[in-house]
Amino acid sequence: METPPTQPAAGTTAPATVHRTGPARIALIGVHGFGAHHLKNLDRLIQAGAVELVAVADPNPPSPGALPDSTAVHPDLQSLLAGNHSPDVVVVATPIQTHAPLALATLASGADLYLEKPPVASLADFRQLQEAAAASGRSVQIGFQSLGSQALAAIDKLLREGTIGTLQGIGATGRWVRDRAYYKRSRWAGKRSLDGVDVVDGVATNPLAHAIATALRIAGARTVDDVASVETDLYRVNDIEADDTSVIRIRTAAGLPITCALTLCASESVEPYITLQGSEGTAVFHYTEDRLHVSNADGEHSQEFSRDDLMENLLEHLATGTELTSPLSASGAFMLVLEAVRTAEPPVPIGAGHVLWEGDGDAAHAVVAGIEDALERAIRAHATFSELALPWARPADHAEASPLLHTGGRPLAVQRTGAGLNAGLSPRPYLHPVITLGGTVVTDHLPADHPWHLGAGFALQDVNGTNFWGGRTYLGDAGAYVSRQDHGRIELLPANADETDTRQLRWLSTDGQPLLAEQRTLSREILGERVWRLDLGTELTAVVDVSLGSPGSNGAAGSGYGGFFWRLPACSGARIFTPDAEGEPAVHGSVAPWLAWTASFGEVPGIRSGQPASLVFSAPAEAADPWFVRRSGYPAVGSALAWDRPVTLAAGESLRRSLSVWVCDGELSPAAVASLVASA
Repeated sequence: METPPTQPAAGTTAPATVHRTGPARIALIGVHGFGAHHLKNLDRLIQAGAVELVAVADPNPPSPGALPDSTAVHPDLQSLLAGNHSPDVVVVATPIQTHAPLALATLASGADLYLEKPPVASLADFRQLQEAAAASGRSVQIGFQSLGSQALAAIDKLLREGTIGTLQGIGATGRWVRDRAYYKRSRWAGKRSLDGVDVVDGVATNPLAHAIATALRIAGARTVDDVASVETDLYRVNDIEADDTSVIRIRTAAGLPITCALTLCASESVEPYITLQGSEGTAVFHYTEDRLHVSNADGEHSQEFSRDDLMENLLEHLATGTELTSPLSASGAFMLVLEAVRTAEPPVPIGAGHVLWEGDGDAAHAVVAGIEDALERAIRAHATFSELALPWARPADHAEASPLLHTGGRPLAVQRTGAGLNAGLSPRPYLHPVITLGGTVVTDHLPADHPWHLGAGFALQDVNGTNFWGGRTYLGDAGAYVSRQDHGRIELLPANADETDTRQLRWLSTDGQPLLAEQRTLSREILGERVWRLDLGTELTAVVDVSLGSPGSNGAAGSGYGGFFWRLPACSGARIFTPDAEGEPAVHGSVAPWLAWTASFGEVPGIRSGQPASLVFSAPAEAADPWFVRRSGYPAVGSALAWDRPVTLAAGESLRRSLSVWVCDGELSPAAVASLVASA
C-alpha cells in the first residue's frame, strides 16, 4: 500500500517533537528470549538517565531482581495499557505471530512503537500496520539492529566513489548451528503456522533475517515497489514445518540480483556476511561484527565501525525529528521476501543420506554434507540449490534440464539449457551431470572458483568482442582480465519431432544480434559394464564475418581455452597423461591424439568414500588443437580452438569439430587407455 501524499510516511514521523523534562517512559512486552536483550539494553539506558522502565508484560513473570523495584509487572499488554502507566514507547519482543495484534493495540493506545523483527507474519498484516501507523501519527522502529551499523554509510560512500567499480550483485551468506533443543524451546519454533495463525519461523525470516534486510538496505531496496521479483528454494533437515536451509533470490526494480544462501545446519557457526560483487573488486560486510573488508586493485584493507543503538535512535527521533534508522516504511522490501516464503510450497526434506548428526540428544545438530561449498556457489552464481543440481535438491524444471543418452532406463547425462543463468555467466547449453555406468558423477558446474564453468560443453570467450565464456574478458591492450558488460548467450532452439541427437543453436551478441549458427550432435555407445562413450560434434556457421578468439589469441600466453571444455568435480589422486607425456605442465598446450584423466571422485567425509573413474578424451579429427589442462587451482580439460591466434570465418563459412569421451568406472592405465582408443 502506498501512503497518500497528504499523510506522513507510515511509521516514520511523530506528529510533533516531544519536549520532555525527564527520562522517556518505556514499557516492554516480552521479557524472555530476545526480550532479555532489551532488558539489558534498557538497564544501560536507565543508568544513563535516558529512560524509565515503567512496566513489563509477560505471562511468564521475570525472575526476582530482574527489574527495577518501580517497574510494574503485568501478564499481558491489555492489562499493562489499563494500568495508567502512560508509556511513551512500547517495545514488543514477543513471538512472531503475536506482533500484529500487539503492535496495533500499542498504536491505538497513543504510544510510539519499537517492534522486533520480523515486523509481522504476512504482507497483509504489514499493510494493516502501515495504515494504523499513518492514522495514529505514531513512529514505528523495526528491530533490524544491523541497520544501525555505521559501516552502511561507508558502504554507500565506496559505491558512490566506485571503489569496487560498478555493483553487479549482492550475496548474503549465513551458516549457523542450531540443535534440536532450539526447536523445542517453544510451541511456535520452526512453525509455518500455529493454530491457524501465520508464524513463518524459517531461517530466512527469523534467525538470519538480518542478512536479507541488510542486503536489501545496501541495494537501496526499502519498499515493495523497490523489488521486481523474489524466488525461493526452501529445504529442511530438522523435524519442523519451516525451512532451515534455503536460497532466496531477489531482483530489485533496478535489475540488481541479490542472492541469500542460508542454513542452520552448518558444521560450525560462522559470522554471517554480505558480499558486494563489483566490476573492479569486492567488499564483504560482516554485519554482526560491523566489520568491512574491501578488495580491489589497490589491495585489501579492513575496518571496524561502531553501531547506533536503535532504541536511542528512536528516542532521538521523537525528541528532535532525527530520521529513524529502521522505520516501518523501509521494511516493505523485506516483507515481500517474507510473503514469498510464507506462500511458497513447504520446504523439501533433505534425505538422511546427505546429513551428518553431531552431538547427542537435544544437543545434537544436523550438518548438511558440503553445505559451505553449496552456499558459496549459490551466491557467486546467483543460483538456487535446485539450479546447482545438488543431490538433495529439487529436480530442475524439465524445460531447463532434460535427461538424455539413457541406458537401462536412467540417464547418463542431463542437458541443461542454461537459459536462466545470470547474464555474467554467458548463459548457454551444457551437459551436467555426466555419470559413469556405476553412478559416479564426473562433471561439475557453477563452482565457487569459476561459476561460469558449466559441465561439458562448447563456448568461446571472444567472438567479435562478445564473451560467450562468462566471467571477465582478457584484453590484450590492458594485459589483464577486465570486467565488462560484453556477455552473449547461446540459445538452444526448439527441437523438431525427428530430432533426437542433433540440435540447432544460436550465438547471440550482447545486443541480441546473431553471430553464429550451430548444429550440435550428441550420441552415446555402451561398450561394456564399465565403459560408455560420448560422441560430440559441432558445426559453427558464421552469420556475419567473425573472429573466434581466446585469452591466448589476445595475448595471455598459455590461456588459449575456448571450444570444447569439460569441468571436472573435485577429485583426489588425479593422474593426467597422453601417449607421450604426463602431468599438467607437460600435457598442457601439447598436441596429442588423446588425453586421459584418472582420479577418485565423489568423496563426502563421514558419508561415503570416493569412487575411481577415468575420462579419456580424443582429439578432434578436423584439426590439431592443443590440449588445455588444469589440475592445480581447479580440475578441467579442454580442446583449444584458438590457442594462440584467432580463427576467422567469412559470413556463410563453417567450421567443424568432433571428438569422443570415454567415461569409465575404475582407474585405467596408459596401456588400457591406448587399447580402448585403438578399439574405436
